[in-house]
Formats: sequence, structure tokens, C-alpha cells
Amino acid sequence: MSESIAERIAALRDELNFHLHRYHVLNDPVISDAEYDALFRELQALEADYPELATADSPTRRVGGDAVDEFVKVAHPAPILSLANAFDAEGLREWERRTRRLLTQTGQEEARLEYMVEPKIDGLTVVLTYESGRFVLGATRGNGEIGENITPNLLTLAALPRRIPIDRQAGLTHPVPGRLVVRGEAFFPLDQFDVWNEGRLAAGEKSYMNPRNAASGSLRQLDPKITAARPLTLLCYDIVLADGAIPGTQWERLRWLKALGFPIPSEIAFCRDIEAVIAAYEGWLEKRNQINYEVDGIVVKINDRRLADDLGFVGKDPRGAIAGKFPAQEKTTTLLDVNLSVGRTGIVAPTAVLEPVELGGVIVRNATLHNFDEIARKDIRIGDKVWVKRAGDVIPYVVGPIPDLRDGTERPIEPPTTCPACGEPVRRIEGEVAITCDNPACPEQLVRRIEYFVSRGAMDIGSFGSQTAVLLTEKQLIHDMADIYFLRREDLLELEGFKDKKVDRLLEGIEASKAQPATRFLTALGIRFVGSVIAATLLDAFVSIDRLQEATQEEIEAVYGLGKETAVSVVSWFQDERNLRLLEKFREAGLNFAVDRVEPVGEQPLAGLTFVITGTLPTLSRDEAKSLIENYGGKVTGSVSKNTDFLLVGENAGSKLTKAEALGVAILDEEALRAKIGDRG
Repeated sequence: MSESIAERIAALRDELNFHLHRYHVLNDPVISDAEYDALFRELQALEADYPELATADSPTRRVGGDAVDEFVKVAHPAPILSLANAFDAEGLREWERRTRRLLTQTGQEEARLEYMVEPKIDGLTVVLTYESGRFVLGATRGNGEIGENITPNLLTLAALPRRIPIDRQAGLTHPVPGRLVVRGEAFFPLDQFDVWNEGRLAAGEKSYMNPRNAASGSLRQLDPKITAARPLTLLCYDIVLADGAIPGTQWERLRWLKALGFPIPSEIAFCRDIEAVIAAYEGWLEKRNQINYEVDGIVVKINDRRLADDLGFVGKDPRGAIAGKFPAQEKTTTLLDVNLSVGRTGIVAPTAVLEPVELGGVIVRNATLHNFDEIARKDIRIGDKVWVKRAGDVIPYVVGPIPDLRDGTERPIEPPTTCPACGEPVRRIEGEVAITCDNPACPEQLVRRIEYFVSRGAMDIGSFGSQTAVLLTEKQLIHDMADIYFLRREDLLELEGFKDKKVDRLLEGIEASKAQPATRFLTALGIRFVGSVIAATLLDAFVSIDRLQEATQEEIEAVYGLGKETAVSVVSWFQDERNLRLLEKFREAGLNFAVDRVEPVGEQPLAGLTFVITGTLPTLSRDEAKSLIENYGGKVTGSVSKNTDFLLVGENAGSKLTKAEALGVAILDEEALRAKIGDRG
């Protein structure tokens, strides 16, 4: 065997590990996937021809090696310690006060206290050992003294550097020690966890309650091939042991680890005092749900690591660091019962009645169960101990049951056969999970429909609030949405709290809404899948609600931007005799059923251009801006894509602006739009 073969194999390993780091850690690849695949196949072929040169740290082994019979216990070279906790800003201040008292007692009262703030990742702690720059051992934290050898499983993680430094040209502040032990956290990115977990459910396999349990279970598989098939990754944040010189501050250590090729958290902050730490803590509380991994707090470390080490320990907790814990977003409680509610589109939704539990600073008594298919798939029962989660402003939801705590008294949750509000039979559309009530006079459904009908995005009757909708339906002055236009002044004056001015304002708002364009009227009808954008698309194609009523499913599906589910929903709605009688009442009330075609202006400077509108414009409403663009030949769509020419932005622009910038879509404000069409307002 020639020397050049061994050299080529070694060079390929180093090059592939470098490119894995660029792709999975830095998100900045420098070669294409095809080029990477070619190098990978070359190494595979050489290792197959020369198996004596194959090594455990080869990139070709990331698919998983041979299974083991059991995990071997390994002793850590130094204790892998836990941290004391603070639960609010005052707890962090008290920690600093204790630290300063201790420094005074040891004659170090002049010591400067500066801090590093890092995310407290909720994953599985791992301990990584390198000798002569090569990864040789990976272990779990275990009890802090002894862990389990999970080296074969860790070798499947693309983010793990097998040899350091990854980049031979990296400018290192300190040389690579002969032996280096690094602490990190293995975890599931949230977006990939959700997809993977749903895949398990679809395959009839047991799902994991949260990403942390999934990470722990994945890294403790006896067969590494199972680990390799799961989307785990890694972040590193501390040095446990080194037999050479290492940087003296936490800030420098993180930079040095990054230069060696270790993935480190990008969300870190240097803080000059404890008040800056508290500001960072509060900032993390606000953004914790925007990060693509679970965090249950921050870790605060004294930046001067030598000073931190001099402070020693309290029990097993180092004095030089503390965890600032966030309010819990997930806890267990008991599912006491299930309530059923009916939405404006008739969907019957199950809601869990819970034994009250504090989550994220609020008391949670109810949580969504999503739908009955989800209940059956997770086998959730009344009386179960369940995991409940509340992430930020998201409605609390039941993650799943804890079957091991059942005592046999739990009861299955059965889907309803009749509507809980009106008693009419419910139905399930083939291929959908929703159970619906189709009775337009259903009282609970009616209130929700009226609320939507009068809302700002629909008929915009500002004087008609939710309480008014509830009261008028309870008093049976309204039996369907069209009855709004047949309310009588004398009947309203008999209601408690309805005086002359209030009644006049309500009736004036109702009368004014008759002038709303047909697109708003179609939107307000609340047909499933038909929001304002779809309503405009439908009337652009069919001109009037009468013509839309006659359209076939095939004709609707043929309209650009519409799909089968929308077409089925629209056709089904117009086939219901109760809805047709409702339309006749609206026609009698004088609402607009047809689009007023505006003759285009002479010049068409926006012809062939596609616009999307986001945010609040200075002088134009959304509808006015849309009409202006269309009058000058442009087209307005609801979402940004590679086919969008311009994004028209106002104040409080949201995710559409971010997506437009990522796609390189041109950005216009209202002034620039007017300039483009030669209109100065």
C-alpha cells in the first residue's frame, strides 16, 4: 500500500470534517452539496478498498456504528457540577451581594465583577474528551462524578468536531492542549423535533412529550444507527479540564472554543454589571419562544474565571455562576373533564378542564386538546395526569398523558355525534379531522359568526361589539346574520343600557355597512377557508356572488391561487338551502353582491407587476392601496414569493418584510408607490 493512499484518506477526512462544520455549525458552506457528496463517495470507496485504514472518527461513520450490549460507566476527570438557582431579578441581585461579601472577607473587595450571560439549554449534558486534538470519549453527566460512555452515539452528530482545530488556518489565541475536556448540551432543534415527532405518530410509534426527553432517549440508544436517524445537534459552553494554558475569561474561552471548531451559542452577552445581567434576563424572557431550542433560563458566569474559581463552592454549586430560571412553561396536572365549544365555522372543539396549575406566571384552568383525532392518537383520558404546556402568549395545550400514573378510573374521551349547542347531528368531512355543525342557526355558532361579520376586517360595524352580539341573540332579536339589517329602533330601546344615542350610533353603523364592497361582504359570510384575500381572488374571477354561486368545483379550482379544499368549501356552502335563504335576506337588505368594476386610468405604469401589502400605511387603508395598485395595472396578492415584484410596507411590518428581504424583493413605502404612478396624493 502506497503512502499516498493513507495521506489521501487522512486529507479527505479532514476536509469533510471541515465542510461538515461549515454547513452544520456555521451555516456557511463553501462548497456545493454535489462537491461534498463527491468527496464523501471517494472516501467511502477508499475505506472499502483499504479497511485497515478506516477509523472510528471518519465522517463516513456518522450513520452509526455497531450496537453495544450496554453502556460502560466512566469517571469524569473533574466534577460536572450543577448550579444554584435564582428565580427573578432580586434573586440575581442577592447572588451578587453574597459574592461581594465573600470577596470582602477574602480581601478582594476591589475585584471587578463582570459577567457572561448564556442560554440555559434544556437538553442532555455531554462531556467530550479530546486527546492530541482527536475526539476519543463522550459521556453523559450522570451523577456529576460518573457518567455513561455514549461515544458511538455522539459520533453521529454532524455538529461534533472529531478533530480540532477544524480549520487548520484558524488563528488560535492558545495552542490545542494534549488533553482537553469540554462540556456541552445535546438537543433537538424545535422545528425538526416537531416534524420528527409527528412522523413517529404517523408511523404508529410512541411520541416524545418534549425535546429534552427525546434528546436523552436518542443518545442512550444501544444502536447508534437509531441515534443517527434523529435530528440532534450540539452546543458547547465550558472547559472542564485542559493540560495546557487556556484563556482566563469566559468570553475569551467561548471565542477560543469557536476557533477550535466547537459550536457555541450565538445568543450570548457580555455584561459589565448586574443590572445589565437583569436586562439580559428580561430580554430572554421575551424572546425565549423565538429561539429554535428549548431554554429554561439563563446561566450567569463571572467573566474572570480565575476569580470565579477562587470563590469555591457551596455544596456542589460553584459560587462563581448561577442559573436565572424562567417561569415554567410545562407542568403536570389532572384532566378533570372536557368541554365542547362551537366556533363560527361550526367546528366542534374539545377543551380540557384542568386542576388549576401555575404556568408562565398565570393560573391555567383550561387548555386546548386540538381535535378528537389528536386525543385518540395520544390516548388522552379524563382523569389522566397530563403534561400541559404554555409557551409565551400561545394558548395552553395538553401535550399528552402520563400512562404510568393511571389507576384504572380514567375514562375515554368520545367524539360527539350531536352539536353541544343546538343538538343537530354533526358531521366529519372525509379526509379532515374537524367535526362540524352545519346548522347556521346554531346559537353558539351564531354569536361567533355575528362577531366575525361585524368585525373590522369584514363589514366593519364598529358600534356592534361582542356583548351586543350575545345580548341580541339571547333576546332573540337576531336569528341569523342578516337579521342585523332588520333591527328596529323601538326593540333596541327596550334593552337595558340601550339609550337613544347608543341605538342611533348602532343603527347608523349598520346602515353605513351596506355600502361595503362585495369583497368585504363575501369575507363576512364566514365561508370556511375564505378570508379577505381569497374573497378578493374569487370575485376577481367571478365578478359577483351570484355568479360564484353558480360556479362548479372545477371552475373554482381553475382560478390561480385556489385549491381543492377552498373549492369544496365554497360549493358546499352555496348548496345549503339555509345559506341561500340567508343570501336572499341580505339582498333584500340592499348589500352589494357584485364588484364595481373601476375603469382603469389611461396609463398603466404598474402593468405586469405583483405587489404584497404589509403594515399600516400613512394615508391609505389596505383596500384603498389595493384599489390604487389595481387601477394602475398592478396585481395584489396575499403572500410574498419569488414572483413578488414589490412589497408595499407601512408601520409595524411583520414577517412578510423579513421574507421579502430574504428573497431580494424590492421594498416600497406609500410615498414611493405614489411617485411610481405619478400621483402625489
